[in-house]
Formats: sequence, C-alpha cells, structure tokens
Amino acid sequence: MNNYIALLRGVNVSGKNILKMAELREVLEKAGFLNVSTYIQSGNIIFQSNESSKALKSKIEELIATRFGLTVPTLILTIEELKKIAENNPFIATPDTNQDMVYYVFLFDQPEAAHVTKLESMDISPEQIVVADNMVYFFPVKGYGKSKLSNNVFESKLKVKATARNHKTVNKLLTLAENL
Repeated sequence: MNNYIALLRGVNVSGKNILKMAELREVLEKAGFLNVSTYIQSGNIIFQSNESSKALKSKIEELIATRFGLTVPTLILTIEELKKIAENNPFIATPDTNQDMVYYVFLFDQPEAAHVTKLESMDISPEQIVVADNMVYFFPVKGYGKSKLSNNVFESKLKVKATARNHKTVNKLLTLAENL
C-alpha cells in the first residue's frame, strides 16, 4: 500500500470551483481510496492506494468531473517525491529566510528551456525564483498576495499548468502522509 498526496489546481479560490472537502473525501472513499484525509480547503488530499500515480490522477479527475461537474487538474505525488521537493528548496537552507514566505509552485509538466529563460529574465526583484525540473521555488519577499508573480503568471510564462503551496502546507502534507 502506498501513501499519496494529491494536489488539486484551482479549487475554492475566489469563490470559483467550489469543492467541499468532506464530500470529496466521501466520494474518494466510496471509490476505493483508503485512509482519505484532506488538509485545508485548497485541494490537498492524503490517501493510500495500490494503484499507480497515473491511474490515480485520471481516477480523481474523473470522479470530480462526474460528481461535482468540475474540471480540476490533479497532481499526484508520493511521500518520497514530496520529501525530495521539500529538501531541494534552496530558500529553506538560507537561515535569514522567513520560511512563512517560501512557496512551492508545482508544475504539471516540465517546461521548455526557452520558457524557463523567459520567466527567469523577468525583473521581479526583490522576489526570487529558482526553476528546477517541474518545480518553481518561490520567495515572494512581501508575501504571495502582494507578489508580481502568481500561479497564472507562472502558467502563462512557462506554458504548463501549475499549483502553488506554501512551506507550512508542504510540511503538513508530509507529516499527514507519513502518519497514515
């Protein structure tokens, strides 16, 4: 049995794509997912399954479309994948960094090098980004809500779907997944 973390893109944001986590848990449990739990309302699901990540992604997206009438891109991660992502965050290693301001932008696909170059050439100072494979590590010095960058900007510049989580959420998801 494998422990997984599912990150849903764009649910319960600004009154759009409303998806009640209690109802979603119930739907997933009826579909055979085990030990399903959610964390906050922004689409974080922790569960166990013997199926592959690819099969789980399709299954969750289909269940949400059928039951709730929503098209919600879903990213599936194992504990090991999420742990590696967290450990590789360059902003966490910096002692003077306010970890409450550190974000992870999970990319659904690896962007083309030309798109990464375009993003990295933007003047975003004093904010900082590091693009690594299918991740953008993001340090919006004044906070995500006041940033020049947003999930939509990352998607537009990199030409891939993305979903963002803060450092606290990533750590909490790891803890919940490890304790299933």
